[in-house]
Order: sequence, then structure tokens, then C-alpha cells
Amino acid sequence: MIIIQGGQPLSGSVRAAGAKNAALPAIFASLLTPEPVELVNVPCLRDVETAVELVRALGKEVVWEEGRLLIREPGPLSPRAPEELVRRMRASFLVLGPLLARLGQAQVPLPGGCAIGTRPVDLHLKGLSALGAELEVQEGWVYARAPKLQGRTVYLDYPSVGATEQLLLAGALAAGETAILNPAREPEVVDLSRLLSALGARVRWADDRVVVQGAGALSGARHAIIPDRIEAGTFLLAGAITKGKVRVEGIIPEHLAALLVKLEEAGVEVSCGEDWVSVVMGRDPQGVGVETRPYPGFPTDLQPPMVSFLSLADGESLVTESVFEDRFGHVGELLRMGASIRRQGASLLIRGVEGLTGTRTAASDIRAGAALVLAGLAARGTTEVEGTDHIYRGYEGLVAKLRRLRAQIWEEKGNTCP
Repeated sequence: MIIIQGGQPLSGSVRAAGAKNAALPAIFASLLTPEPVELVNVPCLRDVETAVELVRALGKEVVWEEGRLLIREPGPLSPRAPEELVRRMRASFLVLGPLLARLGQAQVPLPGGCAIGTRPVDLHLKGLSALGAELEVQEGWVYARAPKLQGRTVYLDYPSVGATEQLLLAGALAAGETAILNPAREPEVVDLSRLLSALGARVRWADDRVVVQGAGALSGARHAIIPDRIEAGTFLLAGAITKGKVRVEGIIPEHLAALLVKLEEAGVEVSCGEDWVSVVMGRDPQGVGVETRPYPGFPTDLQPPMVSFLSLADGESLVTESVFEDRFGHVGELLRMGASIRRQGASLLIRGVEGLTGTRTAASDIRAGAALVLAGLAARGTTEVEGTDHIYRGYEGLVAKLRRLRAQIWEEKGNTCP
């Protein structure tokens, strides 16, 4: 449980951790090669722990210390992914492409993770099938075979991050070129393509596609994970919602462009440097319209904390969720804190209120948890947030970093990493 005594403007600076959504596919990319892979700027998160457990279970040896992973392969890999680990985290499904490309077969259960709509994996399977994989789905498992994947042109009906990453991973060892049309262009996907290029696959981006030239075998590499734009955005919103002054360092400001535009529209004073962004908020924010979109649009992972921020804005705000069909697990809890929010299909109509009141709340997923923490920071009285295991899946040292910003916040049990 996280306990917050609200009403304190935040001030100070924090440094962003490495991006969870870049670290996870990078860890799974190590399955493509028998050579050592070293990853640095790796965040200390429950989901990273799960990814490390998974590649260990498949046959890798992993040394993890102080934000650095060294992944080696002491013996043969297993083509069968443990059900308990894959069902714990949706990103675990990304082992399918590397195992299939490397071993010619894979058995992977359908994934788990946050309860955010249905989030199907049909685009993953359709793409792998186009590369020549024979696939069967039986009793919650995917059974895949392919003596040698063949590069093809694959069109994605939607620019899915997971499907783009799956096909990049598989294409790295496929024969010939794999062209992915309408790919996701999130910074984390581009970061994966940089790692694959370092391993020996040639990846190039064009206006409407990304093309990977498969290699017969891949080498080892050292790769630095990019900063976490979602964590950075969450801290900027924390500064804004508490009418404080917060600077987030060690980031890539252009990755936050959509959020920064909306913060300025709401009346937040935003300043940027080469690797930092600061916000200053001395008055009530103004209501704005927000619609989540694939990158470079407004990120769906920042929709829940943005809703908390806009619940205290003057006037009305309309927030539309266009990426996931049911990402509103935070709304009921915000209503209990005094927010005025009405759902209209895929949109939320938010009428700003003068203040929120602390109460006991429960996080339903990673970003809903962040939204409740932000609401608690701005609320009158004490807020308790249960379900913090969700939060520790996606935020490294959240409570410690907020305390550094002078928040009155405590946790009953934190996250520990090797």
C-alpha cells in the first residue's frame, strides 16, 4: 500500500529510469543469438524481473547488477515458454518470434498482463504466418513451426507496437528482407531496431515501412536502453497537478512532444533543454481535449494520469481513448475522490472540480495506479492506494522519487531488484 498526505506542491528534480517498454523486447532479443548481450540503463521493475526469469527458464544465464544485464547462453535453449511467467506479463509473448526464428519451433501460451480490454495477438500470428510459420492455437497455447522463416512484405491493419516488435525480432533471422508496412513508430520500437542492427541484422526505416534484412546468425552487442518517456511524463504531470515546479532529467524531450503541447494548452509553463524538461504551475489548469493515438500522438499510457490532472482543471475536458477499448479502470476511484467524470463510449467528459478528497483506493493496472497516486498528491487529506504490485511493474522507485520532490508519501512494501 502507498499512503499519501496530499496538498503539498512538488519541487525539485528527478532523473528518468530506462524505459520498461524498451527493456523488455531488448531482453527477449537476446534469444536470437548465442553470443553475450549486455544491456545498460535497465530499470528495476517487476516486469523486468519477469522477463529475466523467462529468458533464464528458456536457457539463458543472466547477471543483473546496478541497472546492467549481461545475458549469456551456457547451453541449448528450450522452445517451450513456462505458462506461469508468460501469463504474468503480456510482453512475454514476444519470445515467440525469436524462439521460432532461432529454433524452428516454439510453444508459447497466450499472454497475460494488465486487464485493459481484450488486446488480441491476432496481428502477431497473422504476421508470423506470412513469414511461413505453421501455427496452431490449442487450449490457450500457440504451437509454431518453421524450418526457416522467409522474408515477406507484411501489412499491419493497425500500427501495433507488439506486432511490429514481434516481426522485427522474427525477421532478424529470416531469409531475405521482411518489410513491415504501417508499422508502429514508438521510440521503444525504434530502440529495438537499433539493438537488432547492433546484433547484425540491417534495419532501415522509410516513410511507410520498416525493413529488416535477416542474417544467417547474429552476434553479441552492448546496448543502452532509452529513457522512459512515460515515467517522465508522469512526473511532469505530478508537478503540474500539485501546482509545483518539477524538472525531469536524463530524457529525450521530443519523445514527450504531444504531452508537452497539451500541458501548455492547459496553462502549464514548460521549458526544455537537450536532455531535460521542467514544468511550473502556479494557477488552476484549463480544460483541454485529448485523444490517444499511436506515436507521435498522445500516448495511451499517459491517459490515466492526464485524467487525474484534468479533473482539477477549470471548465470541461474531453478525453478520448482510441488505442484500447476499455482503459478506464481509474475513473471509478477518481469519482470516489470527488471528481466529476462521465463516460460517453470511448470518451470521458470531465468537469473540473475545486478539489479532490483523499480516500482508500485500489489500482487496477500500472497506469491507473499512477493516476491514483497523482490524485492523492493533489487531494485534501490522506489517500491510500492498494494494488501497488501493479505500480511496481512499471515505475522504478516511484515513492522514493516523489519524496525527493517533497511529497508526503510512504509505502508499506517497496520493490527490490538484484
